[in-house]
This record gives sequence, C-alpha cells and structure tokens, in this order.
Amino acid sequence: MKNTALSSTHEALGAKMVPFAGYNMPVQYDGVNIEHEAVRKDCGVFDVSHMGEFLVEGEHALDLLQKVCSNDASKLTVGKAQYTCLPNDDGGVVDDLIIYKLKEDQYLLVVNASNIEKDWNWISSKNDVGATMRDLSEDYSLLAIQGPNAVEKMQALSSHDLAAIKFYNFEVGDFAGIENVIISATGYTGSGGFEIYCKNDEVKQIWDKVTAAGAKPIGLAARDTLRLEMGYCLYGNDISDTTSPIEAGLGWITKFTKEFTNSEALKAEKERGPKRKLIAFELDERGIPRHDYEIVDAEGNAIGIVTSGTMSPSLGKGIGLGYVPTEVSAVGTKIFIQIRKKAIPATIVKPPFYKA
Repeated sequence: MKNTALSSTHEALGAKMVPFAGYNMPVQYDGVNIEHEAVRKDCGVFDVSHMGEFLVEGEHALDLLQKVCSNDASKLTVGKAQYTCLPNDDGGVVDDLIIYKLKEDQYLLVVNASNIEKDWNWISSKNDVGATMRDLSEDYSLLAIQGPNAVEKMQALSSHDLAAIKFYNFEVGDFAGIENVIISATGYTGSGGFEIYCKNDEVKQIWDKVTAAGAKPIGLAARDTLRLEMGYCLYGNDISDTTSPIEAGLGWITKFTKEFTNSEALKAEKERGPKRKLIAFELDERGIPRHDYEIVDAEGNAIGIVTSGTMSPSLGKGIGLGYVPTEVSAVGTKIFIQIRKKAIPATIVKPPFYKA
C-alpha cells in the first residue's frame, strides 16, 4: 500500500484511512455530510495525490494525443485544459483524463490512480510517432481546493488573481510560498475552486497554509457524493472498458473531426444511436440506491444496473446513475430500483442533481 506525502498528516488529524487504488487514503475526517456541506457552502481541501501525471512532449506530442484521445487536443492553447477519454479498440474506454497544455509541444496528462500503469502501457503502445513520454506520478502531489469561498480564502496565498482563472484554464506561478506550481480551475465537485499541482516535498507547506487559511480537510467519501450530485462519471463505475463514450453521454468529448482509436466504430454508433444510455435518476420514496443494484420495470423485469448511487446530502433523497435501454431513457420516465426485496419507484432526471 502506497502513501501520499500527506498520509501521516491525515492520520494525525484523525482521518479514517482506507485502501484506495493502491494508496492509503483518507475517506473521512468528521463525517461525510459535514464535509460535503463544507464544500457546498464554504471551502474544503482534498488530498488527491494518488492521481497519475504523465508528461508528453516533443514535436510529435500532439500527434500522439490526437491518436489516442477522443477530444480534439489541437484546440488547446497554452494555459488551457481539456477533458477527454482514451477509447479502446473494442468500443469501451481505457480511462478518462484531463490534458493541460503547458507549452507548445508539451502536455500534462492527469489520469485516474487505479489506471496509471494501464494508461501508461496503452499510450506507450500507440506511440509510434516518437513523442517523448515521462511518468511523473511518483514525484508530484495534487490538492483540490473546492467551494464557493475557495478563491476568497486562498487569494492571499498567491500573487495571481485567482478569480480571473476561468474554468478549465490554469496558471503556473506562486502559491503558499512555493514557486512554479500549477493553479488550475478544474474540479470534480461543481462548487468552484481550483487544483494545485506541486512536488511531493512542497505539498506539506501548501496543505498547512491552505488549512490555516480556512479550508476544511475533506475525505474521498464526500468527494464521491459531491461528484455524483453533479452527475460526473467515475471510472470503474459509470465508465469502463465495456462502456462506450457515446452511451455514457460523453459524445461532447468525442470529436469526429479527426481519426483516433476506434473512431470509425464510435462514429457509426453515434449515427445509429446507442442501444443503452447512462441515465440519472432520483428515488420517489425513501431509500438508498447502491452500485450494482438492479433497475427494473413496472413488471419487475430487469432492464439495467445502477453504476453509482447515494443518499444526496444536499437534496436529502436517493440519487444515482445507471444504464438502461435507450427506449426507456427519456427524462421523466418512471423506473424502479430493486433495493433488497422491494422495488422503489424512481424518476429519470436531467443532471446535475444539485443546482447551485
């Protein structure tokens, strides 16, 4: 089990630590609902240093990214980030990731912790164009500072105007007394804020100053409820090697203005329409939908599966994501979630569940 540079700090704060993606990670400190509310209403900080970072550079860096990624990385300019995915050869997804354009011919790829080795091997196997690749995952830490008060509370820690960094843009500069960190207006909570990329030996100083400035430590459990309220996909649950980006609702990051891995098959799927779709639903009665619960119709026939589910702290009701046949995927459709021996009625809704 690997530790992040802050694992001992989390333990000293009394965090409940659990194994996650091969790392010893804080799942909660004071309770999921308390931490969730802190991010929705104020400011919280997550240690997500388990995420992977690859540097892809050289004159053929863009050629490689265009080949392996579904989105059009040629649209990136220096200082901008892009959400994308790595399609596999069989219609599924190797991983979803964010690309940051650091310089001309230099890109940072941020991948899911559980997929670091898989992603590295996959991208390397496609690198017949001579792009230079470096795995920086063991050397860098990542903090997510999230919440409506994040900019106000953190502004004194940087000479950059944090409020001026637009969504999916970033600056490289000073933060909490450390130079040359990436300050990125990306996030996974839907409540604003930014993420800080720094070296492992710098993160403790940044963490201490961020928490002293008023950011509450937040664990991975609240990170999951926050992202689910926004309807954001989680790799391994809502997207996987066997789910296509088209059926997962990721057509908006799947650009057929270029050729990429399995693009012809995905284009054909988009044109004819997928057989199933990822839907968002709210329970009409009390209950908590969980991963792998069956979705059934009014007659009790299994029609799908819940991929993510929870009791929404913000809404006070059960919410979830799951796959159903396209013909029963329309917003407003009534479905049922099989919770133990009872089929709980639910309604398909348009995400996000939480609207600020």
